[in-house]
Amino acid sequence: MSVDRRTRIDGAAAPFDPAEFFEHDLPDAFGRHASMLEPAVRRLGAAPLTIEVDDDAWTLTAVEGRVEVKPGADAAARLHLDAERLLYLATDHVTPVGWWTNGTLELAGADLGEAVDWWLLLRGALDGVAPHAPGDVNFVDTDGAPLDLTSRFRPDSSLDEMRVFLEEAGYLHIEGVFTEDEMAAVSADMDRAAPGYHPGDGNSWWARTSEGVNRLVRMQRFDDVSPAVAEFVQDDRLQRIGRITGDGHLWGSMEDNRIEALVKPLGIVEGLSDLPWHKDCALGRHSYECCGITAGVSVTGADATCGQLRVLAGSHRALMWPSFMRADNDLPEIDLPTRTGDVTVHLSCTLHMAQAPVVRERRVLYTSFRLPPPDPGADAIARARVRAIREAAPVTVSQ
Repeated sequence: MSVDRRTRIDGAAAPFDPAEFFEHDLPDAFGRHASMLEPAVRRLGAAPLTIEVDDDAWTLTAVEGRVEVKPGADAAARLHLDAERLLYLATDHVTPVGWWTNGTLELAGADLGEAVDWWLLLRGALDGVAPHAPGDVNFVDTDGAPLDLTSRFRPDSSLDEMRVFLEEAGYLHIEGVFTEDEMAAVSADMDRAAPGYHPGDGNSWWARTSEGVNRLVRMQRFDDVSPAVAEFVQDDRLQRIGRITGDGHLWGSMEDNRIEALVKPLGIVEGLSDLPWHKDCALGRHSYECCGITAGVSVTGADATCGQLRVLAGSHRALMWPSFMRADNDLPEIDLPTRTGDVTVHLSCTLHMAQAPVVRERRVLYTSFRLPPPDPGADAIARARVRAIREAAPVTVSQ
């Protein structure tokens, strides 16, 4: 087994023509995968959507469980793109959520959820993957027995035991990885380092509280300013997390920002502190980078009153909304309350969120492990085989 879900590699962009895409490539993809997509087309019930590309337009319409793509602006809902943004959408570099997040989503006559429903169908057609349907993700161990989704692990738990759980559920809770003294030293370093950050420095995130106070909520590159963190990041207690899946993950999803220190204050009314349901690949590039591994080190404990992490079990195996949650979600919502020194682990495709603290603030460190760069020669052959298999027999993500 593996959590390497990559099906694309970066390289020089091939010539791309919007008319060719809408009048040949996309209709062909919808046609080849029509039977696989039919349940999703009917379940989502997406209203017609016109996609305007510069001065041209094409309309996507669901008709009797199938998708038709025709020239012309025939829908009340309209998404405006240019040729480059369409290319990025088609090749999975960006999602509607990504545009919405950075304020560049040009959508009229529809809401974000309706746009994301069409994104599910487009990704399903272009990638040969069935959008998630209620009931198609199950949780079993290697013997086929039901998996206990509340299981917790210890620092000395076997990598194989944790791998099976992580591959099935998409997350782990490892108790007692670090001591209270170690976390107290980290917390003290957070207090000492805070005055060195300021809004607009490119190294920090800020949020405003209900009392009008601008609070520092994220300190990036924290191992550069914290002696305590610089000491334990190389510790095998942390580094062995990257070895759980056997995919050769490398520490530091961003080499210049390997670990971050977060403070989750009470009463945030503006800014990104307590993030809603999202996948880490929600903005795009799932098929180039997933699954990465993210580890959260509890500097202070967390529960429902003070900013605990929540995860949607099995969501890493499901093509579903990459942010927020549809009303028809059937996957289990799991709370991950922690004590000081515990570590939570989740895959980059696992839907997760942080609850807003209501009793006391929370402190936590986050660091990630990325998949190794693919070998260009071998990877190109492997991806060609994947494409050939998908053209012959559509692949689902429900196993």
